Amino acid sequence: MIVIVCVDDKNGVAFNRRRQSKDRILQEYILNMVGSSKLWMSPYSRKQFADTGEVHVIVDEECLEKAGDSDYCFAEDKDSSQYVEKIDTLILFKWNRVYPADTYFTLDTGNYTLEQSEDFAGYSHERITKEIYKMKKAGR
Repeated sequence: MIVIVCVDDKNGVAFNRRRQSKDRILQEYILNMVGSSKLWMSPYSRKQFADTGEVHVIVDEECLEKAGDSDYCFAEDKDSSQYVEKIDTLILFKWNRVYPADTYFTLDTGNYTLEQSEDFAGYSHERITKEIYKMKKAGR
């Protein structure tokens, strides 16, 4: 499974059960990146992806449990740390800011290798950093 998470500089993801931030260019970026693949998300996350174009969005509270091996899962309000064995690729979008947070991304990235990092301009964020991590293979 390919998990997508947005984090601040302290790995915060939410405050008072609400996302810290969102960015409409990032939403478009994610949809373009996913292409025609399945994109799983919770009903809460679905609200920010109005026009999904060719992307096959599947809305389910248990999105991390149900997503298949090559499916994407936007996990903004879910704890992905308990699915480490299922996550082959992790895509972090970093806001490059610190927001108030009481919920944090806790997956240990020590099991993953950073494969790619790139910055791009968002709509409300001057710079968003995309990091792609791949699960370490034996002997790697």
